[in-house]
Amino acid sequence: MQQKMTRRTVVRTAAVVGAAAALGPVLSATATAAPGTGAGTGAATAAVAGTRKPKRPATSANGWTIQANVDRDSQVWTRSVSGTGLDVPVWIGDVETVLLHVVRRFHYEVEELHAGDLVGWRPAKEVRRRHPESNLASGTAVRIRPGIGATQGSLFPLQLDTVRAILAECDGVVRWGGDDKPVDESLFYIAVGPLDTRLVDLAARIREWNATPGQGAGVTAG
Repeated sequence: MQQKMTRRTVVRTAAVVGAAAALGPVLSATATAAPGTGAGTGAATAAVAGTRKPKRPATSANGWTIQANVDRDSQVWTRSVSGTGLDVPVWIGDVETVLLHVVRRFHYEVEELHAGDLVGWRPAKEVRRRHPESNLASGTAVRIRPGIGATQGSLFPLQLDTVRAILAECDGVVRWGGDDKPVDESLFYIAVGPLDTRLVDLAARIREWNATPGQGAGVTAG
């Protein structure tokens, strides 16, 4: 009797072991695809990705974001300078108001400008990074009479006095390349960052002058 029981037990044990061996790959595959495991892997990946700092956009020397295009998917749009017949691509808004004011005063008080005498935005690959001219790539600078006008001594004394008066009116918001090293007397650019309230205040004053004929600097007293 004991011998029969032993044989029966052996047979059952063998059957159980065989079934377990057959189910092994299935159980393993199921464990691999378990939702808990996948979520853990995703969480770990997200944690790693979360440690990476987002890439900051490239900026010009004055801290404004460089723009890749003009008049399309951009902060830079082509604007007309009233009274001059000229257009120039610049950063729209307060920057536009200030730079166009500078160009307009130059045209009327320093020297009349013609086609080819005014340049605005330029692609980043065409300007030197970390130099004042890089501000052209963000649309926060203009060149007036580029070329010969860039050389030192390009202005007569009275013209230079007028340029100084224009800069003084801008309260440090605009800088002239004639004061840089190397000198570029054709370059005028926004000298403050995007969050500087001096730019906002100056633009507001200029808009008020524009809305009130006979007001503002450069107007001859009656």
